[in-house]
Amino acid sequence: MAEINVTPLVDVMLVLLIIFMVTAPMMTQGIEVDLPQTTNKSLRQEEEPLLVSINSKGEIFLGKVKVTAALLRQQLGAMPPEARKRPIYLRADRQVPYGQVVAIMDDIKQAGFTRLGMVTQPAIRKQ
Repeated sequence: MAEINVTPLVDVMLVLLIIFMVTAPMMTQGIEVDLPQTTNKSLRQEEEPLLVSINSKGEIFLGKVKVTAALLRQQLGAMPPEARKRPIYLRADRQVPYGQVVAIMDDIKQAGFTRLGMVTQPAIRKQ
């Protein structure tokens, strides 16, 4: 009578599971943005917001996709009216000129989004 010993297989699978569980959070990549700091508390959200980011080089991202200002206007304008009711957040690096941030805010408003918010970091209080 021949039986297959599955104990080594289970051991290997558990080790791989642990490895993937540890490394998966490290694999997430985002856009590096040095956010300004404020003392206000975060708002609770019922809906998943749309995210527009501007990094320190002035590059614009819609979600995690790099776009130009013209393409951002086109993408936001092409969204259906029900999608424009979602909140949209603007993350701008503190090194980005104020004029560029205001121009992107204007593009978002021109596309029909009314729920625009700015993302900041909590201020570190010095004692």
